Amino acid sequence: MAVIQVEHLVKDYKIAKKGKGLKGAVKNLITNEKQVIHAVRDLNFEIEKGEIVAFIGPNGAGKSTTVKMMSGILTPTSGQVLINGKNSQKNRKEVVQDLGVVFGQRSQLNWDLRLGESFELLRHIYQIDKKQYEENLEIMNDILGINEIINTPVRQLSLGQRMRGDLVAAMLHSPSVLFLDEPTIGLDVDGKYAIRKFIKEINQVKGTTVILTTHDLGDIQELCERLIIINHGVLIEDGPLNELIDRIAPYKNLIVEFYDETCVKHPKAELFFHEENIGKYRFMKKDITAAQLIQEISEQIAIKDVTIEEATIDDIIRIAYHKE
Repeated sequence: MAVIQVEHLVKDYKIAKKGKGLKGAVKNLITNEKQVIHAVRDLNFEIEKGEIVAFIGPNGAGKSTTVKMMSGILTPTSGQVLINGKNSQKNRKEVVQDLGVVFGQRSQLNWDLRLGESFELLRHIYQIDKKQYEENLEIMNDILGINEIINTPVRQLSLGQRMRGDLVAAMLHSPSVLFLDEPTIGLDVDGKYAIRKFIKEINQVKGTTVILTTHDLGDIQELCERLIIINHGVLIEDGPLNELIDRIAPYKNLIVEFYDETCVKHPKAELFFHEENIGKYRFMKKDITAAQLIQEISEQIAIKDVTIEEATIDDIIRIAYHKE
């Protein structure tokens, strides 16, 4: 059984339809006409235990709405989300016990308490066994070095320190599923490294399933093997990252530096740039290998140096976002 099952998930919002000018404002008071906004439209996918999945889309795509329905915060208009076989709405209390959630810069820590006191408060809220609580704190300290800030008041923590605290708070009750919404937003290089290290290690040590929404391509590239992309509330891509790269951008670029300004064409590659002694070729991976292309060009003209460029993850996401 999949850890998360999303079945025909729909979320609609009704908002007041506003008319223009004074006449429109008066009409609104009388008729109160509504229009329907389709935020999420018939989403279906499953996530297996232990996966780290990037769940992404452009602003307004419906990803945050979907994550909130998956974590039980929002009620779907129709469809359902099953967490370990349990409906996230009908079995809300049971499901919440098995979820950890970190929503960007919205902290669940108590600003008026020391960090350790916030953890103790959460221990009582989740009714965590004392032994399990201490074991989990020890694991978190090994990964995040939390003991060095555990006696610091939450209000005095830096953004990176507070994010570390939020991650510990989300994992204290040993959830099997962890939702992370922009966990590295606003962090410096060291902060991002610490958060990514935590996600990798908690996944390996505890087998935690992680659903990550982010605009940071570094998060996706370093953490995720699978990518789910939605736009306008519709699922447009779902699959292993490497397969998506091969399918969406099935090409490579070959940059050739020649000894002089002469440049040659090739029947299986597009020469899309030529300036002075630099030529740039784009070729389809199914048609010819880089090694073969280099060899056949070098048979016509002497080559000084070559560089091969793969399609990057931002290329893939940009292309996917603009799919109809």
